[in-house]
Amino acid sequence: MPKLTDAMTSDHKRCDEIFVQAEEAVSEGDWEKAAALFKEFEEAIEQHFLMEETVLFPAYSAKTNLSSVTDALMNEHMQMRIMIFEAGESIKAKDQEQFLGQAETLLTILQQHNRKEESKMYTMADSSLRGDIDGLLEKMGMA
Repeated sequence: MPKLTDAMTSDHKRCDEIFVQAEEAVSEGDWEKAAALFKEFEEAIEQHFLMEETVLFPAYSAKTNLSSVTDALMNEHMQMRIMIFEAGESIKAKDQEQFLGQAETLLTILQQHNRKEESKMYTMADSSLRGDIDGLLEKMGMA
């Protein structure tokens, strides 16, 4: 697999693993652990979104003139940010049932989003940004 796809897919997996650990902590009623893990997830996913929105997507759009693709992905980021905020509020309220319902929906949307990026966006970016990938990975702090 090309470099960009590898790096970003690996980061998706890292974010997903933290999320699943937070979900397990909520299921066990360990609210302190859940809050810490969910905060770690929020920071990891926000960093991932920002790498895409400030480095990868602008570079891709500039090279291909296909901003509709990146605009759609950024809209999904905004929807997920709202859902993540709401799930965090459920943890603060120690509302297990509410959080687990939100988590199920969020995980489904996240997985669909990740599949789109991994099967389409990243492979297209690896191809169209071939000569720029090392520099982009460095700008994103992934080199």
